Amino acid sequence: MTSNIKLPHVHNDEEKEKAVIRHLPGIEEISRVAGAMKQLGDPLRARIFWLLCHTEECVINIAALMDMSSPAVAHHLKLLKDADLIVSRREGKEMYYRAADSEMVDVLHHSLEAVMEITCPK
Repeated sequence: MTSNIKLPHVHNDEEKEKAVIRHLPGIEEISRVAGAMKQLGDPLRARIFWLLCHTEECVINIAALMDMSSPAVAHHLKLLKDADLIVSRREGKEMYYRAADSEMVDVLHHSLEAVMEITCPK
């Protein structure tokens, strides 16, 4: 669809522009990544995400670490889970959360650390 677009102005090499247009992601393709990045735009969720990239934790422990109430943490966890950034598992009455095992999560995790200039704990 986008490969048939003729731009009104050509500012660069025409072949290069055609190649870029052919590879331009569609809205559907990019919406998952945009949604994940939107969730990480919140400092609390970015902090929770970073934590869960390194360890599995329950809501109560996350709440203690973030100095927040459990319901507030649960709200942030739901948003992170809906964005495919974290996964959960139940053990008895307790829910445990950790980062999802995906390429997107790995890239976002390492990007967050590179921008913050920190490294993963050993």
